[in-house]
Amino acid sequence: MRPVLIFATLFALPIVACGGGTPPAESADTATPAELAPAEPPAPANFSEQVARGQTVFGAKCAGCHGDGGEGKAGGGLDNGALPLKAAAGSKRTTEFKTVADIADYVVKTMPPNAPGSLSTEDYYAVLAFDLKANGIDLGDKKLDGELAKTLEVPRK
Repeated sequence: MRPVLIFATLFALPIVACGGGTPPAESADTATPAELAPAEPPAPANFSEQVARGQTVFGAKCAGCHGDGGEGKAGGGLDNGALPLKAAAGSKRTTEFKTVADIADYVVKTMPPNAPGSLSTEDYYAVLAFDLKANGIDLGDKKLDGELAKTLEVPRK
């Protein structure tokens, strides 16, 4: 054998013996918890998608107090004028609901009662969209966010 061929053969032998140059794929038992966690659902693109997501989040996080359909249980109902300017007598709320942003600020600070501020921003605005829709407000193709909420006055009957 020629010296170059012997050197090339000896050099290639460890690579072949070690499984080649491609590392093995990670198995599920070596993946990190973040890699195993379910993916966050995509952010809603518009008001109707927010309403749909809000209904789901509401069922999971809010219905225990507000009822499955927002009719009220331990907490107040969410439709038929449920967004009054001033709080009902005996309520803990001191914030006046002049704009949708007022409602958003209050909800983030106080809901759910056992874990205020625990939802994602997307989920808070989705639940608020669901609540607005229940009160006859439809933003069409717009997406409810903090900036838009500041410009929206709560309609009064």
